[in-house]
Amino acid sequence: MVKTYSRYEALSSFGVISSNSNVAWLPSNSSSTGLAVVGGLEDVLLWDIKSSTLIARLAESRELLQAIEVSQVSIDPTNQLIAAGYTDGSIRVWDVQSKTVLVTFNGHKSAISSLKFDKSGTRLASGSRDSNIVVWDLVAEVGLYRLRSHRDQITSVAFLGGGESVDEPYLLSTSKDGMIKLWSLDIQHCVETHVAHRGECWSMGLLEEQSATIPDEDGNGDNSETEVTAVTSGATKDIKFWSINLAAEDGEKVVEIGTLPKQSPERGLGLKYHSNGRFFAISNSDKSVEIWRKRSLQEIKKSVARKQKRRKDKGLEADPAISEDNILEKYIPFTIIRTSAKVRNFDWIDHSQNRGSGAISIKSSLDLVVNLSNNSIEYYSVVSDESSTKKAGPADYTRSYAIDLAGHRSDIRALSISSDKKMVVSAANGSLKLWNIKTNNCLRTFLDCGYILCCSFLPGDALVVTGTKEGTLALYDIASSSIQEELTDAHTGAIWSLDISADGKTLVTASADKTVKFWEFRIVQEEVPGTNRTFNKLKLKHTKTLELTDDILAVKLSPDFKLIACSLLDNTVKVFFTDTLKFFLNLYGHKLPVLSLDISHDSKLLVTCSADKNIKIWGLDFGDCHKSLFGHQDSIMKVLFEPGTHNFFSASKDKTVKYWDGDKFENIQKLVGHKSEVWSLAIANDASFVVSGSHDKSVRIWELTDEPLFLEEEREKELEELYEATLTSSLEDDEKPRGEGEDEEDLNEVERAGKQTIETLKAGEKLMEALDIGIEDLKQLQEHELNLKQNPKAAPPVRNIILKTLDVSAERYVMDVLQRIKPSQLEDALLVFSFDKVISLFKFIEIWALKQWNIPLLCRVLMFTLRTYHKQIVANNVMRTNLETLRNNLLTALDRSRQQMGYNIAGLKYIKQNWDIYHTKEFVDEKEYQENQDRQLKKRAFTTVN
Repeated sequence: MVKTYSRYEALSSFGVISSNSNVAWLPSNSSSTGLAVVGGLEDVLLWDIKSSTLIARLAESRELLQAIEVSQVSIDPTNQLIAAGYTDGSIRVWDVQSKTVLVTFNGHKSAISSLKFDKSGTRLASGSRDSNIVVWDLVAEVGLYRLRSHRDQITSVAFLGGGESVDEPYLLSTSKDGMIKLWSLDIQHCVETHVAHRGECWSMGLLEEQSATIPDEDGNGDNSETEVTAVTSGATKDIKFWSINLAAEDGEKVVEIGTLPKQSPERGLGLKYHSNGRFFAISNSDKSVEIWRKRSLQEIKKSVARKQKRRKDKGLEADPAISEDNILEKYIPFTIIRTSAKVRNFDWIDHSQNRGSGAISIKSSLDLVVNLSNNSIEYYSVVSDESSTKKAGPADYTRSYAIDLAGHRSDIRALSISSDKKMVVSAANGSLKLWNIKTNNCLRTFLDCGYILCCSFLPGDALVVTGTKEGTLALYDIASSSIQEELTDAHTGAIWSLDISADGKTLVTASADKTVKFWEFRIVQEEVPGTNRTFNKLKLKHTKTLELTDDILAVKLSPDFKLIACSLLDNTVKVFFTDTLKFFLNLYGHKLPVLSLDISHDSKLLVTCSADKNIKIWGLDFGDCHKSLFGHQDSIMKVLFEPGTHNFFSASKDKTVKYWDGDKFENIQKLVGHKSEVWSLAIANDASFVVSGSHDKSVRIWELTDEPLFLEEEREKELEELYEATLTSSLEDDEKPRGEGEDEEDLNEVERAGKQTIETLKAGEKLMEALDIGIEDLKQLQEHELNLKQNPKAAPPVRNIILKTLDVSAERYVMDVLQRIKPSQLEDALLVFSFDKVISLFKFIEIWALKQWNIPLLCRVLMFTLRTYHKQIVANNVMRTNLETLRNNLLTALDRSRQQMGYNIAGLKYIKQNWDIYHTKEFVDEKEYQENQDRQLKKRAFTTVN
């Protein structure tokens, strides 16, 4: 008989404020400080900066995103869309209002490193670690083209040129190969390449300014040019400035104009101009953000005159003259913000866009939000009024807000669940946090509590006991948020493990000082200070000590309180009798120290895990090893029995949690979701859920469901995942790595933007199945029509069960299947076709063109198929007749569509004109209006012609 199990599924994840992504600022209607948009592992998180609350979590199915992480976020100019790039190379565009995914793009082979919208918000440029740039069309939901010329990770991209309503025809990019490149998007070609820095180029910022208005011949001031300045930073302390003139000839569009030395010697990871153009900031890989101010023209002239006067006073030569265009004269250091941890990224706060109540005036402060590497976000305000810019020394700044209570600053080392299953406590270096399991909210935070290595709830769930790396044993009172008792001399070494007996009366601690100590809970009477009254207080009383020969890494009491098991640094596990502390069993077999152990509910089995990646199951009657399992791909940090059974869980540094059958020695299920090492595990007393804590600072809850699980199906599923992982890469033409026999002139700069995924393969297979069904149905109908000519009473053919059930024609069924394919996946789905399927598809395209069904989709499929299979189509004489008929039908359909669109546009213009007439009132000064009219009149000159 096949044994069935119940499946554990991911329920929720919390404890992460920000992960390995940049931060983007989003204005808000409800908050004066706006929202901070960051990546939180596989989710996109929207934090209210002022209240430190999580406003929204943009997340798709946990199964889809279980192995990937958000690496980059970007917000469109209208603040309605959020683009998120992931470590697998995919991009998802989210709607801010509905919190749903609008479109998903797949085109890169590795993590997204840069994202940028154009001014209209209709195009998106993405750069990746695979050294490619892809430009995406958000309206058509397709990739336009792939730009290949860089030889290392893309660090920044930006659209250039064009007005507010004109598409920018250029793209500027920087890379870790040290190059800055200018691309013409009209010809999809790199027109200029410059060496930005000797090493890597890590970031780029752009400033677009309107130059002085130049009057035209008629005296009007409509001719103004946009001056573009680019700033780049590399691995050294130099910042380079570039002047970009798109009207210049090729080779002179991008010109280096100067270099500034920043104060930090570390590399600059992020560089951005403020929206007012007067300031730019650069975040360094240390704990600093440098802000620079751009001087006004008057200040520059004063500075140059002062320096020239100084030269004369010292008797120095006036030559060479100090230029007002010198970068060192234009920009001066404004202030340096020192943060509490390393800076990952930052973004400016644009108060002119903020719609929240009580929004700060743009003149009162210079604000920015900083994403730190220790799982926190900070908001800084810099004084930026006139007095601060004129005074000597750096400007003053304050840390106005911080989002840090919703997560730990370091990895989670210990977990414990309360007996009522309502709370979970997590411990890390310097902090202890209490969480509500249902709402995932942080209820209590204890700070400055040392490096906690182990913790546990005491019976009654009112107190938490912790053991630290310093050897301190502490009791924390949850209700009063205070320390009940702290024993600094409990051990002389690190307390690696602790356990509480089943009756809740005894506590045992294992330490690096080679001792295991037994503690009892005693209620003592203590006086209330200043009064004669007393109150009950729980204290720890040391009763006995077990001394061993090596450091003890883990300890466990058997549920019947007869045995105690200890793992030692010498790779062995020793079992003693609890009452007399006499030696009972010596278990050896692990090649590295045992990091965790547990005893089953019936006190018959002992399970151990080690850094040697093995799990061993032992019998506690004779100490024999029942089974040794190669459990994980890395060190196994924690192992726990499921209450009431011999099934157990294991957590490892390979980022997974596994569920095992201790009787059949089978792996039941693998729980994937953590993005880093899993350090700790805790299981509810009824096994209804499991909680895991990781180095990625997240706490994940895995819930027991009613869905049955069969081992054979799980093994088949694992094989399918392994096969699918290699299937897409085999279909893709893998590019050669940069620099391996590929010259610059041999490099194809432009390629198709798509990429094969499992979704596109499935979509292509569904369309091919539909074509087979449709072609078969068309053949049957043709045969039936021939039979009717010979025998008018011939019975109709038996149609396919799908067509009969849906009661649709073959062409309608194939069109429905085609329309269900996402636009972003359509071209990749068509690439799966063999040529015989292309011939079948053209037969249906001919029918659709005649019936004028979905002409935009039909044209897109036709054009892509013609480009892809052009040589085969040209060589096939049979298709000539079909193509001629298709051409005539398509021209008729397109002409009708053109007329319909023209009619609709004219109607919309008429409606808008009527609305403007009856709803728009314009008040102008009569005198100014008349002067304007007179100025626009052209003067006429009369001459006599002979």
